[in-house]
Amino acid sequence: MDTNGYKGRSIDHLVYTVFDLDKSMDDFETRLGIRPIFGGYHQTFGTKNALINLDSGIYLELLASDNTNKVIKKPRWMGVDVLTKEQLTRWALKSTDLELDSRILKKHHPDMGRIMEGSRTMANSALLQWELSKPLPLPEVELIPFCIDWGSSEIHPHQALPDMGCTLIELYGTHPNPKAYNKVFAGLGIDFRVEKSPQICLKLVLESPRGTVIL
Repeated sequence: MDTNGYKGRSIDHLVYTVFDLDKSMDDFETRLGIRPIFGGYHQTFGTKNALINLDSGIYLELLASDNTNKVIKKPRWMGVDVLTKEQLTRWALKSTDLELDSRILKKHHPDMGRIMEGSRTMANSALLQWELSKPLPLPEVELIPFCIDWGSSEIHPHQALPDMGCTLIELYGTHPNPKAYNKVFAGLGIDFRVEKSPQICLKLVLESPRGTVIL
């Protein structure tokens, strides 16, 4: 697979949602041979994260609820409040025309194309700002990507990460009806592989300092 994207669209990042961020950082360090780097807090969404550089302008985000944030009510985005197991729950495409992407997503689900502004304070106190088609709190796993534009930020999160020896090999989905999302995928200009399976899942294959890992 071309790890930069599908039919000219580039992957921005992948979201692996977890119950306990500190524990998951330890688990990923054992599994991959590198330690995820704490990213910061999403004050406007009630979550926090840690990041792994996957090269080619892509990163893997470990995402957990920030239970110290009492302002943002449940259910919060990315499936954090309906999580049944730690897994990939979302993925993002880089966008240069968020309005167009939003219209395409709204045709599939009226709430999916809602454009939101977001921000996160990095560990070094720098502020990241972005616009995105807001990921919904449900379902637990969403095969349709959300779209993001980092135009308001001076730096992309990937650029702030060191080389961590990890590379995205393949991203694909599973679904009982693999053709269910063909129309929206075509509208977004992506050719995303979906295998037939009783379970709706996102699957990631990456190369790490510990070898090939499937998430």
